[in-house]
Amino acid sequence: MDYSLTTRLAAEFLGTALLVMLGNGAVANVDLRGTKGYGSDWMLIAVGYGCGVMIPAMIFGGISGNHINPAFTIGLAVSGFFPWAEVLPYIVVQFLGAMVGQLVVVASYKPYYDQTEDKLHVLGTFSTINSVGSKFNGFVNEFFGSFILFFGALGITKAPFFQDNLGTAHLALGFLVWTLVASFGGPTGPGLNPARDLGPRIMHALLPLKHKGDSQWSYSWVPVLAPIVASIAAIALYKALFI
Repeated sequence: MDYSLTTRLAAEFLGTALLVMLGNGAVANVDLRGTKGYGSDWMLIAVGYGCGVMIPAMIFGGISGNHINPAFTIGLAVSGFFPWAEVLPYIVVQFLGAMVGQLVVVASYKPYYDQTEDKLHVLGTFSTINSVGSKFNGFVNEFFGSFILFFGALGITKAPFFQDNLGTAHLALGFLVWTLVASFGGPTGPGLNPARDLGPRIMHALLPLKHKGDSQWSYSWVPVLAPIVASIAAIALYKALFI
């Protein structure tokens, strides 16, 4: 079934909002003082992000393609899998969805933000940082994590095995993200998605949080540029090898 651009944009907005709500919501549950999940391990966050991709994919994958990621949209367009005329509208609603999703997280966890004095923990519920403050290491981590994500996502959705069962493909995407967060999450988070990082970072800068600290704008280009470069390279390589 063909859906109008307006319907597909609504799906991208809602899908990206759900990604941030489920992913950053898991981070908030682990890192904000006083929550039921405070001090839990990294796997809870990995599950949150894995389901944050899987659930929107199952809801919206057949409508908009469930890009929910500007880097994926750009990479698909560069390799001719997506029309350039729709790239900017997709990216705009993805960023708006990420920002609205973050507002829901803050509204839900506001009392716990107020009692969390660790400013890096507060920022970590919005956007990524490099744990040792290295932009180079952050770029390397985000590039390779994103490369695996986009190469894998295209391979899963294009594989003959999944063509007659997109639901299984969407489930596999969730496990892919879950594994990536578990495997590549140590250095940076990871972001793997410009909208998921920059949209909430903007909200961090704007919202009057009690202990918010610095938004680390000097690092903000890393989780934006690295996934875009990785997406272009990963999708082009997959196309050259297998399509």
